[in-house]
Amino acid sequence: MSKKIIRHRDLEVYQKAFDAAMRIFELSKSFPKEETYSLTNQICRSSRSVCANLAEAWRKRRYEKAFVSKLSDSEGEAAETQVWLEFAVKCNYMPRESGRILYQIYDQIIGTLVGMINHPETWVRWRRPYAARRTGRLRCLSLTLSPCHLVTLSGQIKDEVRRRDGFQDNYF
Repeated sequence: MSKKIIRHRDLEVYQKAFDAAMRIFELSKSFPKEETYSLTNQICRSSRSVCANLAEAWRKRRYEKAFVSKLSDSEGEAAETQVWLEFAVKCNYMPRESGRILYQIYDQIIGTLVGMINHPETWVRWRRPYAARRTGRLRCLSLTLSPCHLVTLSGQIKDEVRRRDGFQDNYF
């Protein structure tokens, strides 16, 4: 039985991508200084971007097209990371075995992302508007709100999302 997924960090693919990005970061510390603004920067950026795009996709899963678009971005960043891994190995900046293992991990990540892209209905969460859930029909209201009201409403919506998603302030 699988664990309930509440946050993007609960996704196995996110955890795998995050661990791989951290391994790449540690390995990149030994890259030559002349590669700091090219290979080192690019491989670290693309590996971190896989995680960042997964997090964005998770928050956009109410909208199938936005969800799939962000997953597609994440897949592209994972493939880019594989290219930089190849360069790092060919330039002898990274041990061949480390590069091979990381490349295979990114193959697994890409496979999972493709599965999610091909079956978004498993992940997309659509909710009827609150009024429709409560009454069974959607009421349309016409309101004129001042900026102060919008700030208050925005805060209330944020609080509701935090309650719904089990938000915790102390992640680290």
